[in-house]
Amino acid sequence: MNQSILFPDLQDWESSSQMIVFTAQQQGINIECRIGITKLAALSKTNLIATDQDIATKALAMFETYRFDIEEEVEQLIEQEQFDELGRVIVT
Repeated sequence: MNQSILFPDLQDWESSSQMIVFTAQQQGINIECRIGITKLAALSKTNLIATDQDIATKALAMFETYRFDIEEEVEQLIEQEQFDELGRVIVT
């Protein structure tokens, strides 16, 4: 684990994009990171359906369960400078 990249315990569900939005910090700079329900479902080997009434609760719980794996993947993407046009890291 790269100690120069930190992950505050801040995450939220964005219903319009069906993604968890969270933050990574590198050298004091906040980097917006996102992971969608498709990737979360693949990680957990379950079926998350975007139309579930409690999708936000399920997605956030799944994010917490797989947080370490997600953060590791995000670290690699940041180190490889795999940012989108808005400077975000999108886990796909």
